[in-house]
Amino acid sequence: MTAFTVQHSLFDLGSFFTQPASPKAVQAPQWIAFNQTLAEQLQLPAELHATQTGLSVWSGNHVPEWAKPRAHAYAGHQFGNLVPQLGDGRALLLAEIIDKHGKHWDVQLKGAGPTPFSRGGDGRSAIGPVLREYLLSESMFVLGVPTTRALAAVASGELVFRDQGGVPGAVFTRVASSHLRIGSFQFASLHGGAEKVKQLADYAIARHYPELQDRTGIERYLAFLHAVAMKQAELISQWLRVGFIHGVMNTDNTSICGETIDYGPAAFLDSYHPQKVFSSIDRRGRYAFSSQPAIAQWNLARLAECLLPLLTVAPESNDEASAKAARENAIAVATRVLDEYSARAQALWLSTMASKMGIEHAQAEDDTLIQDFLVVLQTHDVDYTQAFWQLANELIENSGESASGESVLVEPTAPAASLFAKPDDYLAWRQRWLQRLSDNQRSVHDTVNAMRSVNPALIPRNHRIAEAITEVEESGSLKRFYTLLNAWKTPYHMPTSELELELYQAPSKAEEVQRTFCGT
Repeated sequence: MTAFTVQHSLFDLGSFFTQPASPKAVQAPQWIAFNQTLAEQLQLPAELHATQTGLSVWSGNHVPEWAKPRAHAYAGHQFGNLVPQLGDGRALLLAEIIDKHGKHWDVQLKGAGPTPFSRGGDGRSAIGPVLREYLLSESMFVLGVPTTRALAAVASGELVFRDQGGVPGAVFTRVASSHLRIGSFQFASLHGGAEKVKQLADYAIARHYPELQDRTGIERYLAFLHAVAMKQAELISQWLRVGFIHGVMNTDNTSICGETIDYGPAAFLDSYHPQKVFSSIDRRGRYAFSSQPAIAQWNLARLAECLLPLLTVAPESNDEASAKAARENAIAVATRVLDEYSARAQALWLSTMASKMGIEHAQAEDDTLIQDFLVVLQTHDVDYTQAFWQLANELIENSGESASGESVLVEPTAPAASLFAKPDDYLAWRQRWLQRLSDNQRSVHDTVNAMRSVNPALIPRNHRIAEAITEVEESGSLKRFYTLLNAWKTPYHMPTSELELELYQAPSKAEEVQRTFCGT
């Protein structure tokens, strides 16, 4: 095995961007989960796996020689309101590890105690948010959505005190391509000006966008903004594909690498409602499901504002008019990138949704067909995941009759029509859809397989995650957590086992989770 390799490149930028912080030992650490496959990818030494030494390290009770724990400084717009300084209030970046493919990963402890940015908080995490992030991030990974990963989860053996009183605590080890956020650039701009923004941008380019290294001047930073924007467009299209709602798309939760990061109030759609919100504090629906593409653009505009000094050509003269013209030109070129994001996001939405419907080559006119299907789902309160999974069954002979209007049949082998108690609207749309599929060059069999590859049957449903959290909080049992973690590893195959059939089901009205919480 290749030698375990670490770096500390972000730390090397100096104390402006990170502050030293040491984890605070916990009383009685116990394993919750350890990601053996990811550990092997990272080439972690065996003693850092699910061992006593590993337990000591991933609980924060022992800082190994290769680790240099520091907290990252960043600012951010939270629900549209700028907070000049946030930073890692309960997270410590240990090191940058190079995996067996040569890719660099940040390894971070969450819930390991206070940092210089804790703002009076205890820096701890309750066990519920740890279980949620572990299940969600690993599910997103197998769903094919860019995401941070879960390496380890450790129960602290201590209580943390929140509004609901004392609850069990835990420490989570997160692995990410980077923990740089748009908020990182906002912090640099607010507190260090153009010089610090340039330093951070050059670092981000060298580490995450090395193909831009040879570019110089304005072109270099404009290309960086464009690259980040395109990554965001790709990420949001994947969120929409699987019905994911991030819940708190603040600029400090927007990775410049295009990965899903920070799973506080995140959740998946059950019944399709475009304005669905889960976050307990998103009372105005800022981060609703269908608003996510526009919010990503808003966040990118904040990054563009930080980069404006680097996109501004120095005027030939020092008069006010020349300076104003230079700035206006910088705004114009940045705005073009934001417009390109919008066009790319729309194109990806069209192609992604068309692929979910089995359409081989998306056309502009398919937008109406797609939108009309979503309206039918919303009108009839039909589950998003089940509707797309069972849509493929409409193409399979002998898949069953349409719903009679008296009952709703929810089985993974049933046609989508059976999801509708009153299917007339759907059946009218279905005829248009089948006519559109007649343009496909591939066989029905290949179309079904293509639909199966982008439409999951199993998603980490909110009420199932809530069951696992409740079980461990009330009885200390992790049985349900492990059951879900294993079952959700294969989301794209036909559910056949008793457990898979159970997990395929949408929640009843009584089971629906209406609100999720950040857990800070």
